Amino acid sequence: MATPLIAGLSVAAAAMSGKYMIRAWQAFRTRAAMPRVRRFYPGGFQGEMNRREAALILGVRERATMDKIKEAHKRVMVANHPDAGGSHYVASKINEAKDMLMGKGKSGASVF
Repeated sequence: MATPLIAGLSVAAAAMSGKYMIRAWQAFRTRAAMPRVRRFYPGGFQGEMNRREAALILGVRERATMDKIKEAHKRVMVANHPDAGGSHYVASKINEAKDMLMGKGKSGASVF
């Protein structure tokens, strides 16, 4: 008498858990896509800086406004400052990119 009752409860529990899993899977598939992590420029530095490379380094458009360039420079320098463990070479390239985009003339190449 108890065996059919236990078997029936087991089947009901399996059916309810299966229903729950199907609903959870459907909710998972229809959720909003998470924004992808921003990809950075994969290449190395060119021999001589140009406007395109400077814009890639700072993460702005080539024709960005002065305010956007300054904001981007500050953001990138905070992450790569030599006093915070960043590279002197990368910091000099960031500064060179800012100078190039702001039109402060050709400062020559990087110190390195």
